Amino acid sequence: MASNGSASVRETPHGGRTSRTNTIMDALTRRAQAVLNDTTIDPESRAIIQYAMEIHDPWLAKLVMRAEAGEDVVDSRPSTNEDEGNGERIEALAELICRAGDEPAIKSAALVLLMSAIETATDPRAVATTAKLIALTRCSELNFCGVLDAQIATFESELLRE
Repeated sequence: MASNGSASVRETPHGGRTSRTNTIMDALTRRAQAVLNDTTIDPESRAIIQYAMEIHDPWLAKLVMRAEAGEDVVDSRPSTNEDEGNGERIEALAELICRAGDEPAIKSAALVLLMSAIETATDPRAVATTAKLIALTRCSELNFCGVLDAQIATFESELLRE
């Protein structure tokens, strides 16, 4: 069969164009790199942003915005009023630690922050108890590896001990 030399390769409708997502991600990467190069931003914040870039963290945009605004990327200072926002912080950390999936870096970082929150709290026992209750609640939702069943047996033996 003879070939027709007049036939041409058909181009795709978006041939050669970059997607909107790629454009946004490129801009975010440039902004994050600018933050990393800015020595006026504290080294801890820059390290967190560097790590967020490496793991493609979905929070990178918020972290970069906070750094650009001159705010601390992560507020590691103990709060003056622990009732204000501390419960939400502990809940968020416990959720990160207990969520499904194999994310050792994220879970380890959350555990370190949780331990720091307990260590710097004015009432460490209350913070630890809050974290324990949140974790138990989360595990009960998942019944992770039969944890709830084991805890119920423990509670039952403690309560009904004669």
